[in-house]
Amino acid sequence: MMQVHCLVLISLCYGSLAMPRPQNNADVSSSDQNFAEKYLNKFYSSNAKEKSSFRERLEEMQRFFRMKITGKLDTSTMDMMKAPRCGMPDVAEFSTFNGRPRWQKNSITYRIVNYTPDLPAGVVDDSIQRAFNVWSQVTPLRFTKVNRGEADIFIQFSARSHGDQNPFDGSNGVLAHAYAPGARIGGDAHFDEDERWTNSRAGFNLFLVAAHEFGHSLGLNHSQDPQALMFPTYRYTNTDNYRLPRDDVNGIQSLYGRRRK
Repeated sequence: MMQVHCLVLISLCYGSLAMPRPQNNADVSSSDQNFAEKYLNKFYSSNAKEKSSFRERLEEMQRFFRMKITGKLDTSTMDMMKAPRCGMPDVAEFSTFNGRPRWQKNSITYRIVNYTPDLPAGVVDDSIQRAFNVWSQVTPLRFTKVNRGEADIFIQFSARSHGDQNPFDGSNGVLAHAYAPGARIGGDAHFDEDERWTNSRAGFNLFLVAAHEFGHSLGLNHSQDPQALMFPTYRYTNTDNYRLPRDDVNGIQSLYGRRRK
């Protein structure tokens, strides 16, 4: 089954996005309760034969984010749930997808199907190229842009439903998602056009989001390390001369090895 990864975007924004939140489950509004249930169903669904309870999945989420494990929808837990993020389920440390899918070649092509109106096309091209470069700096992988025809990785900007059964949810939610290496849709990366894409600290930095998503496109799952690029939630960090954190380097090199000198 094809695996999709969505960017919560690098763990940076913990700002409140809705009404003041309750301190325990008894005081939770129906809207927050529904939001939490959908969040846990999407990012913490159990693989076990018997489905985990709401509390068990909530504790799993709190454990992943290294929060106080209360099993309750307290303020900090709701804030984390409402932080902009990737649509991929969460796991611990660096991790690869089940079956360790990877590209069976080192030369990978990509094609930008359409462009966001938020940025000039040249800025989008540069952001995407630099996002691939952070992975090629530490592996034998090489990425080539093609302008037409087939490619290994297709990149598109879309809002809401966009043909892959994983609709986006509007602004400040899931920012993007990408699929594990494989045939057809495998490797493809989709960015939510309802977000404000930038090449700065404002809005959501396209380079940072794309670099995270391309980690999924290459076979990496989410990391529990808050400093890792593959951490599921978004935070802005200085992009000048950006280098992958060690956790991400360890993960990608476990799949493709080190860059040849």
